[in-house]
Amino acid sequence: MNKKPFLNALAATAYISLIASAVIYAPNNFEARVVGPIAPILFLSVFVFSAALMGYLFVYQPVQLMIEGKQKEATKFFITTVASFAGITLLLLTAWLLLAPVS
Repeated sequence: MNKKPFLNALAATAYISLIASAVIYAPNNFEARVVGPIAPILFLSVFVFSAALMGYLFVYQPVQLMIEGKQKEATKFFITTVASFAGITLLLLTAWLLLAPVS
C-alpha cells in the first residue's frame, strides 16, 4: 500500500473507468447470450469486488494509522484521498461537459 492519497484516488478512478468501459464496449464485441442466473451472479461479484477494492484504497491506510495511534494523520490521509477523488471526478465531469457536442 502506498502512502500517497492522490495515487489511491487515481487508482480508484482507473478501476471505475476500466469497469465502465467494459460494460459499455464488451456487449458490442461479444455476442451476449445470458443464460440462467449468471448475469446477477456476475453483477453481484463485480459489486462485492468493487466495494472491497474501494475500501482498501480509501480506508485501509487510515485504519492502519489509527491503530498506530496517529488519529490526525489518519484523518488527513482519508480526507486527502476523498478530496483528490472528488477533484479528479470534477475534472472529468468538466472535461466531459466542455467536450460534449452541442445539439
